[in-house]
Amino acid sequence: MADNSIKVKSKVSYRGRFAQIPIYIGKNFRMFIRQNDWKVIPMAAFIALLVSVVVRHNFFVTMEGTAMGALAVTTIALWNGCFNSIQVVVRERSIVKREHRSGMHITSYIFSHMVYQAFICLLQTITILIVFEYTGIKFPTEGTVFSSFMIDFGITVFLITFAADMMSLFISCVVKTSMAAMTVMPLVLMLQLVFSGGLFSLPSNLKGMTKFMISRQGICSIAAESDYNALVTKSAWKMVKKIGNSPDMDTETKLMILRLEEEGYDEKINEEAAKANYKPEYERTNKNVRLRWEFLGLFALGFAMLAVISLEFVDKDRR
Repeated sequence: MADNSIKVKSKVSYRGRFAQIPIYIGKNFRMFIRQNDWKVIPMAAFIALLVSVVVRHNFFVTMEGTAMGALAVTTIALWNGCFNSIQVVVRERSIVKREHRSGMHITSYIFSHMVYQAFICLLQTITILIVFEYTGIKFPTEGTVFSSFMIDFGITVFLITFAADMMSLFISCVVKTSMAAMTVMPLVLMLQLVFSGGLFSLPSNLKGMTKFMISRQGICSIAAESDYNALVTKSAWKMVKKIGNSPDMDTETKLMILRLEEEGYDEKINEEAAKANYKPEYERTNKNVRLRWEFLGLFALGFAMLAVISLEFVDKDRR
């Protein structure tokens, strides 16, 4: 009996790199049910529902609404991607170490996770689109790269989620414990949001860092697909009206603002504000959107390669 088990183990241990991939993919898909990985889908739906309630009236309608919506959608995708894989490797590190010594190829192991996580990210993307559609967000019809806006938008959401997923997979390969992984994740999310360029106005010496952020590429892609630069803005005149309605404002200024509105200058002010808010990185062109997709794809591939490199030294790990 002992001899048979050794033969079976030897047969599995010396399988080729490509032959190992479907074995680990099958294992990951079994975890979808057995370890309740499916719970990330209703979580994605709940978060998308909360966000859609806030942004649905102005998303794809005004500049400020679209900017806020692009940031919100990117945040959802980052959150989903990070939670998908932040504990995947660290929770089974001892198993990885043992199987690697028995002949498991790290590239096969990571690639199987890439396939499985892509499946999860796709389900989350479809869920977000369904929730947004159900809650009444009015999507544009014409796409930038493809004929349908929904296809373009869906690809962007998927790529943001998958890039964040691979980033977290890499983190899961290098941290020591699950607690450390969950501690690092909020810091990474905060870094992505702060340096996204969509939440804060960054000093000139830090603006270059935005190019290396998943969040930045995601926001630019969504804004470009939404034709941000061609949308109207209503915030400029709202601010003027707010000044005019201030109890401390003198009567002469209030009357001047009222006359401007009666003579139609409110629209003129909003038009000039829209021109001032023009952003070349949000230009709605096929080339621009494809460039953002390429960056997101490179982020995903780069983090996956880093995950492979870090796990190649798992045998030397004393943890």
